[in-house]
Amino acid sequence: MAVFQVDKSPPLRGETIIHPAKNAVLPILAASLLTAEPLRIPQVPPLTDVHTLCELLRSCGCDVGNEGSGLVLCTREPCVPLNDEPMRRMRASVLIMGPLLARIGQARISLPGGCAIGQRPIDLHIKGMQALGAQVAQRPGYLELSGSLRGGSVYLDTPSVGATENIMMAAALAHGITRIENAAKEPEIVDLAQCLNAMGAK
Repeated sequence: MAVFQVDKSPPLRGETIIHPAKNAVLPILAASLLTAEPLRIPQVPPLTDVHTLCELLRSCGCDVGNEGSGLVLCTREPCVPLNDEPMRRMRASVLIMGPLLARIGQARISLPGGCAIGQRPIDLHIKGMQALGAQVAQRPGYLELSGSLRGGSVYLDTPSVGATENIMMAAALAHGITRIENAAKEPEIVDLAQCLNAMGAK
């Protein structure tokens, strides 16, 4: 077991740069699939997960360009990605489910990877999409979802951050009002809500 011994120090001074949080940036990147207009994100951390998700978004028909320390994303004609490899590399790839389903009425999701802390099923994501009217078909190694989404009430058995984000994005284009009960309330949820509101959601 590691042991840290911290002694009293003199007064601390100085400045540091706080980079944007990866957990806030990833769902906002996925939200670019919801609109045909450019989405500008002024600061994006240059991390492997960000690069992997951008690779996946490109396979969904999204144009991804650099703009200083940020990115500009534009998805005029979204499509279901055929390349499973980026999806299997990271768990956050499941965040394309809600936007694609809401925008084009279908999504194909490989069972996500990138998690080394035990089994983390995506059943709450699926439950949320079904509550909004999606049909889900299990295939070997992936899921197919389809349907025209409508607003509804979703109760999450546990306040899952990823499921809350996916349902929020799907609900932004679903007809009617969606209520998410027992939703996650982490700061990245607030950031995504602010982004969706800036894009025209309510």
